[in-house]
Amino acid sequence: MSPAFKTVAVVGKSDATVLPDKLDQVMAVLREHGATVLMDTRTAEASRTPPDEALDLERLPERADLAIVVGGDGTLLSCTRLMVAHGVPLIGVNLGRLGFLTDIPAGEVAEQLSPVLRGHFEREERLMLASRVSRSGQEVVATHAMNDVVVSRGSSGSMIEFAVHVDGEFIYSLRADGVIAASPTGTTAYALSAGGPVLHPCLAAIALVPISPHTLSNRPIVLPGDRRIDIVLVRGQGACANFDVQESFELEPGDVVGVAAAAKPAVLLHPPGYSYFSMLRTKLRWNERNA
Repeated sequence: MSPAFKTVAVVGKSDATVLPDKLDQVMAVLREHGATVLMDTRTAEASRTPPDEALDLERLPERADLAIVVGGDGTLLSCTRLMVAHGVPLIGVNLGRLGFLTDIPAGEVAEQLSPVLRGHFEREERLMLASRVSRSGQEVVATHAMNDVVVSRGSSGSMIEFAVHVDGEFIYSLRADGVIAASPTGTTAYALSAGGPVLHPCLAAIALVPISPHTLSNRPIVLPGDRRIDIVLVRGQGACANFDVQESFELEPGDVVGVAAAAKPAVLLHPPGYSYFSMLRTKLRWNERNA
């Protein structure tokens, strides 16, 4: 039987002490299924089993049919931002803590990865965010985020003031520590800690969640995914825009942070039998009784 994926990119969390052991396990499964293996140069340096080819990280999406991320959710977020433009699906082996996105346990690599490589998996498309920062009418940042775009007070000890517009219509102005524009995937991240709702990842929606608002009547809002959100910084020295905790940009009063659904979704693969609600019960420890 020919493999479902002929060329597989493997990207690892470079500072994980257990990475070489897990890479060995992943490589053994890939070799068993006859896949050509690519790695970025940093992962290849950490691997005891050499790949077929080591490339710059940015070149992997051009060649790969599948990306296997060996690390935590942060590593997968970073990798997704590279792969999404080429439509490369991703699956994760969890070396982190919660692992909302990297759902293959570190101790079950062979058992759960083998069926995927034979073509048995759950495929899921997830909304990505496209964001732009404009200053004096000029675009100064254009990027993507899988989880969230956060406008916050940064290292400043005081609140910031900002105004929110949706499709050009003024919604509200607010003094707060910031605001989170979260994709459904991102609603189990920072937005959850800020009191936002959990959105099912198959929804085309964006959650707008204030961070410690001064006015308690300002509550999270869930918007359709085809709306454009503009967050205008009115006042706040040291404020910044943060994208998936991967990029950060210092803002000035008058800057506009635009957020909308990206043109292409991220594609995640899960082992057979994956259940989003089972994952939530496990990760969020629902239904556990206190001893």
